[in-house]
Amino acid sequence: MSSAETEIILHNYPQSPVAEKVRVALGIKGFHWRAVEIPRIPPKPMLIKLTGGYRRTPVMQIGADIYCDSQHIIKELERRHPSPTFFPTKDKGLIWCLSRWTDTVLFDLCTKIVLGAAGDDLPADFAQDRGRLYFGADWQAGIKAAGANLPHLVSQIRAPLSWLDDQLSDGRTFLLGDSAAAIDAQIYFVVWFLRGRWEAGPALLSQFPALLRWEKNVKAIGHGQISEMSGEEAIARAAAYTPVSLDHSDRDDPQGLKTGMQVLISPDVDGGEQPVEGVIKALDAQTITLGHSHEDLGEICVHFPRAGYVVEA
Repeated sequence: MSSAETEIILHNYPQSPVAEKVRVALGIKGFHWRAVEIPRIPPKPMLIKLTGGYRRTPVMQIGADIYCDSQHIIKELERRHPSPTFFPTKDKGLIWCLSRWTDTVLFDLCTKIVLGAAGDDLPADFAQDRGRLYFGADWQAGIKAAGANLPHLVSQIRAPLSWLDDQLSDGRTFLLGDSAAAIDAQIYFVVWFLRGRWEAGPALLSQFPALLRWEKNVKAIGHGQISEMSGEEAIARAAAYTPVSLDHSDRDDPQGLKTGMQVLISPDVDGGEQPVEGVIKALDAQTITLGHSHEDLGEICVHFPRAGYVVEA
């Protein structure tokens, strides 16, 4: 394959905490990658063209293959480039299990603190978009309740921060030892979000000296080498190549899903998001790939994790 065909393109924007997770992961691998800056809130026409409807940040593109959700992005980066590894210990399965907690319960708690503390100071369009995404249809009441319950919410995030501080209290450089791992990126993005988006975040974090030292160590990793790319260039890149060939199915799939079926896929939360429609090209217990075509792109493949997503025939 040509270097252009395998080049990593990350569709993201600087303020995105979940994109920061992936940027740190790219730094752990020491990659050179291309950055396409997307809008913070919809419409995101060029991104939607590539994904078939998925609007969350970040999205990774390699040629005509589009990877949605940071969970799947990290998994694919490890598959393509296993060294240096994201899993320097023999705890790979446990790290993935823990990442489901960091990406859902822990990040949701952090989001409630940040949005609840900001309250009426949030820009109206941003409040409506993120409120609907994280609090559901009654998002205004959700943000108000988060603000009213802020001391309780802080007590709930203070506990895991203290657990992390205990983990790091023996002087280790990273959470698992001397080598940075996926779990460092998967937890760092929450700390980064608290520090940068909540006025009281730095004061809360200052209570945990070992965590502060670790935070500096992860920040020092950097994001690898970045060069900018326009959305138009990314679209042209997708149109110039064909997706990787995948051919695996799951005879034990609980929903009876099979390759060749037309399906809809969307996050398993009520965020008011447009589902992605396509034909199943491959699936297993952890991932599902949909074939998707567009007149400007030709055939592309959009890849999702199974955990955290609803698939409907």
